Amino acid sequence: MSDSLRFDGKVVVVTGAGAGLGRAYALLFASRGAKVVVNDLGGGRDGDGSSTKAADTVVTEITSAGGVAVPNYDSVLDGQKIIQTAIANFGRIDILINNAGILRDRSFLKMTDQDWDLIHDVHVKGSMLTTRAAWPHFRRQKYGRVIFTSSNSGMYGNFGQPNYSAAKMALVGLSNTLAIEGSSANIKTNVIIPTAGSRLTEDILPPELFNELKPEFIAPVVMWLCHEDCNETGAIIESALGWAGKCHLIRGNGAVLRKSLKDSVTPEDVRNNWATVVNMEGAKRCETIGEATGELMNVMEVLGTNKSDADGDKSGVMDYSMKNQYDFKQVILYALSVGAKLKDPMDFRYLYENHSDFAVVPCYYVVFGPATLMETDIIEKAFKGRSVNLAGIVHGEQYMKILQKIPTEAVIETKCKVLDVLDKGRNAVLLIEHETFNSETGEKLTTGRISAIARGAGGFGGPKQSHNEIPGVEAPKRAPDASYSEQTSTEQAALYRLSSGDLNPLHVDPSIAEMGGFKEPILHGLCSLGFATRHVLKMFAGGDPELFDSFRARFSKPVVPGQTLRTDMWRDGNRIHFQCVVVDTNNLVVTNAYVDLKKVKIGTKAKL
Repeated sequence: MSDSLRFDGKVVVVTGAGAGLGRAYALLFASRGAKVVVNDLGGGRDGDGSSTKAADTVVTEITSAGGVAVPNYDSVLDGQKIIQTAIANFGRIDILINNAGILRDRSFLKMTDQDWDLIHDVHVKGSMLTTRAAWPHFRRQKYGRVIFTSSNSGMYGNFGQPNYSAAKMALVGLSNTLAIEGSSANIKTNVIIPTAGSRLTEDILPPELFNELKPEFIAPVVMWLCHEDCNETGAIIESALGWAGKCHLIRGNGAVLRKSLKDSVTPEDVRNNWATVVNMEGAKRCETIGEATGELMNVMEVLGTNKSDADGDKSGVMDYSMKNQYDFKQVILYALSVGAKLKDPMDFRYLYENHSDFAVVPCYYVVFGPATLMETDIIEKAFKGRSVNLAGIVHGEQYMKILQKIPTEAVIETKCKVLDVLDKGRNAVLLIEHETFNSETGEKLTTGRISAIARGAGGFGGPKQSHNEIPGVEAPKRAPDASYSEQTSTEQAALYRLSSGDLNPLHVDPSIAEMGGFKEPILHGLCSLGFATRHVLKMFAGGDPELFDSFRARFSKPVVPGQTLRTDMWRDGNRIHFQCVVVDTNNLVVTNAYVDLKKVKIGTKAKL
């Protein structure tokens, strides 16, 4: 098939590949063009013994079918040797599937130290060592895929497997962190929770179920997670019987156990609120540790506003909100302000309210974060009285994700919160979260993150980094897959001010621009980002705004209204890396940027 998933030129290492799931993975990858390192120590399911037969048998199966494979007989505790086998034979490694495992089932009181240590050595330390050996190769080539194997025993517990369940849950935490650390190098890390018939489950599962739990039903799920077109990372995927689903850890809304920051918490307070503490109605997933911490800071704010005395310092993390109402006129004005044109068939749906597919340019909601900031004193309070030149504050980076389809008219509320103020030496950086809700339904429509640069406001001894920062990803080091050029108008900034509500005079008043250190008024960075968003949708989404999921961008240099923007784009699965260049000066103005699409649909303007 023309659309079949291929792995030609890719090198895959599968640990524990001598039987069961590992064998199914190795055979499937080899059948799709991958070169496979078949690792298996050849021991029993309890970890005793060793043999070359298991790995050799699978290698013979692959080569007999015309595939390419080599065996490796090392323990995963010698992970460096396993990865070196790939480098020595094929010169690279692209994919690592940590599948090797053993069992030492004992109830907790009967478990020996050896039972515990052997399980953790193979499952956790072995996976770590093998992954650590592959990691430098992944980083150098800006590409890598890692699979860790967890278990329902880790997610839910299982009698007689305290060692195994603890090890399997440890791998979830390891994968979560590596997904974050690998994001800037295009390394994607995921967890598979398979239920399959294997030597580890043959005497645990009922025979009728065991016979239906074929490893061949799970291997395609793992293959997709390892493909270059798959952008999933940090996920837990459960699979069995030809079914697959994503698992999440969630947290309930909980209860505040004291009335203010001045009060203590007693055991009786906990008892009296326990029903609310354990109530999981309305529970949700925190996508990042920053979001989890942010929820706790909300509690701090509630407690702070409940003080009996009014002289407390409320200049820490703040939460401001602003309501807006818009209809088709504001939607069309915004589209015009980011370059939409009536003569372009892909733009027409943004410009005519009676169009059968009338829609909002998907980055529209990014305007409500800055607009809310401009209407409040949140920035001044974030600096706690330090002198700051507000005219010199510029938009540094922006992230936004759409959670629900953007309505063409609505009453909305945008909430802004300062997450951190960072000291970057000469400058300070404010990390600001903004979330927009449908006021009528309460649905969260979008979530975003702003990095605002306060020029000359650094040097105050604050933190230099924060877990709330969303890392950028550099564009691939190859020629763009597509480019699109479009000239801005000399009135572009004036038009964008009206459509966005961001009335910062820096963008229109020459004297204010000079005060901010600029020779002339500059275009809003978000306006340039709006142009780029349209360009990406034209080239890789067939102009369909519903395929937009999220974007992230850094504004590296200003654009002067009237200059021509060129968006260079690179496809990496459903992620479209891009950067914007001012054609007039050849300056890079938007960098470390990407748009994540729900699906790629090559536009008629793209020649790919």
